[in-house]
Amino acid sequence: MRSLRQQILVSLLASLVLLAASFILILGFHMRERAISAAIIKAQSDLATCTEIINLKYPGDWHVENGSLFKGKTEISLQDDLVDSLSALTGDTVTIFLNDTRVVTTVRGTDGARAIGTKVSDAVAQKVLKNGEVFLGEANVVGQTYQTAYEPLRDIQGNILGMFYVGISRSYAQEMIVNSLWQTAAWGGGITLIVAFLAWLFVEKVLIRPLRNITLGTRDLATGHFTEKVEISGPKEIGELALAFNQMIERLENVTKGLEYRTSLPEEAQEVAAENQPEGPAVNSSEAPTALLDQREYLDKHALPKGLNKETLKQITDFLRKQHDSVSAEDVAEGVKLTRVTVRRYLEFLEQSGVLTSELKYGTVGRPVRMWSNKEICDEI
Repeated sequence: MRSLRQQILVSLLASLVLLAASFILILGFHMRERAISAAIIKAQSDLATCTEIINLKYPGDWHVENGSLFKGKTEISLQDDLVDSLSALTGDTVTIFLNDTRVVTTVRGTDGARAIGTKVSDAVAQKVLKNGEVFLGEANVVGQTYQTAYEPLRDIQGNILGMFYVGISRSYAQEMIVNSLWQTAAWGGGITLIVAFLAWLFVEKVLIRPLRNITLGTRDLATGHFTEKVEISGPKEIGELALAFNQMIERLENVTKGLEYRTSLPEEAQEVAAENQPEGPAVNSSEAPTALLDQREYLDKHALPKGLNKETLKQITDFLRKQHDSVSAEDVAEGVKLTRVTVRRYLEFLEQSGVLTSELKYGTVGRPVRMWSNKEICDEI
């Protein structure tokens, strides 16, 4: 069964990933429309730029001589360098038509040759050649889809002789969309990770850690140890749970004190019992256990201090027996699922008994940490 920490983490990450994916998907559709609009605007701007360059480079009117298209005194049908230079300047495909036929172009067919002599689509011919309007939008150009701009070429009398065309391939628009989406995904992924990390820190501090402290305190009570009251500041529900836990501890302490009072002997009886009680074997430093292995014999002879019990001591020493390096009270508490306050009592008892040694470990920042290490490894207690 997954822990609450894992369930919250999975739910949090799943929600953030779903949110980010939805955002990128919606943004993709929006950017597609924007990219198409941007491509059309670019085609329209490039059309005006190229027309101005042609007029400056080749002054004069458009006209037809012997079936060839001229601009002033220059035969345009032979000017591959013209369309190549305009294509290099704008990044577009460039074509000049005589009527509906390409006479000079950068568009190439499937064989790689310039598509000279091919026809424009009927939709474009209708709007530009028949109606004399500028065509802006998606069109089929030699079997491929482009975002295009066409305008009619007129002679000095205003008669339409042909068309001038610039086009941006669909791959250009798609590449622009993909690049934008990758950038958005990268930024979105980074922001998602940051938000997930901050949210996880918040959940860990406000929810998981208080619940863990209450759980460890409950384990202490279950093993017969009174624990300290928990000091928790957080959401209302966690605060109410901590208050109920502290009230339970206070109530149990009161009940225990009442039982001890009722079962205690009168003072005079205690003195008589003390005088008549045979003296037990004195405990000196030489009798103290020198390793974890000696704990069984020591416990058989001497009772544990008040507040400690054998089962919990066995649990802690079993954990220590498996450790090959020094450990802190927090490490032991995490390993045996008890509070640090309870674990520290047992560690101090074992140190006083000569089983453990401790030393302060100083870090670069913060308080020094007391580290505990056992003198000998044993199999069982």
